[in-house]
Amino acid sequence: MTIYIALLRGINVGGKNMIKMVELKRILGEMGLNRVQTYIQSGNVLFESNEDEEQLRIRIEREIEVNFGFPVPVILRTADELRSIAASCPFTQQEISEAEAASETESLYVSIMLEEPTLDKIERLAVYRNENENYRNNGREIYFLFRNSVRNSKLATHMHKLDVPATVRNWKTIRKLVTLVDAME
Repeated sequence: MTIYIALLRGINVGGKNMIKMVELKRILGEMGLNRVQTYIQSGNVLFESNEDEEQLRIRIEREIEVNFGFPVPVILRTADELRSIAASCPFTQQEISEAEAASETESLYVSIMLEEPTLDKIERLAVYRNENENYRNNGREIYFLFRNSVRNSKLATHMHKLDVPATVRNWKTIRKLVTLVDAME
């Protein structure tokens, strides 16, 4: 069986699109997914399945909408893909340390996308890159490094210009998900 990580976009934020993880876990288990577990309230789900990724993603999105009454984009990655995301950070440890020293919040984030955006769409973000906000793309992921809060970031605000369904996780969450995946194997 393949270990998958489902990353739900835009749930439990600001009192909108509320989904209790215990309910989500139950629904995914009833779908036939195995060893379902969740991590924090932002929509991180680990499970095993033999299904094709695309069909599985569509089925999960449909079940969420039927059971909770609103659509939620779901991005899937396999355990190996998640490990690759963690191992492929394009920023040096020095760059990360300097950003963390300048910020009181998380500095390193990854946008995990359904598909790889075209180069011209990625270049739309370049105008928002500066000494405090930087990004580097790697296929279906874009890594962001913020010296100030992501909440005040013009770069983060304009990520929609990629025109690709995506969800963002901070580096702490990525590392914890890798730890959980390793424990499942």
